[in-house]
Amino acid sequence: MKLHNLKPAEGAVKKGKRIGRGQGSGKGGTSTRGHKGAQSRSGYKRRPGFEGGQMPLQRRLPKRGFKNINRVEYRVLNLSTLQHLADKFNISKVDVEVLRSLKMIGRQDLVKVLGNGELKAKMDVSAHAFSKSAKEGIESVGGTANIIQ
Repeated sequence: MKLHNLKPAEGAVKKGKRIGRGQGSGKGGTSTRGHKGAQSRSGYKRRPGFEGGQMPLQRRLPKRGFKNINRVEYRVLNLSTLQHLADKFNISKVDVEVLRSLKMIGRQDLVKVLGNGELKAKMDVSAHAFSKSAKEGIESVGGTANIIQ
């Protein structure tokens, strides 16, 4: 077998429809587009959501709620997670750089520490926000909770 001998399998390649090549082809005249109207014209494109003139779904459904543009999204870190980090990696200082190096947060993420779980290790924690119970939990074992901007 050589490159000049290669060809597709029998019946694998079909010839395309030749539209608009005269009446003898059976596909001449209107070129299978019907008579007149937007769909028969070149360059016609139906807009997304068009339902043939029927009231489209996005207009039949009521508007609901709103999106608060001032919302601040935090990545949540619980006291139990901090304790797990202390046990596994023997860490006494947790800040954004440490969490990034452990792939727990992304480059732009803000961190909020919540008070779920129990912290036994003394830790210096730096985050963008703390819940009241998290701050109390960290300070009760002799650690510090530093808020960073």
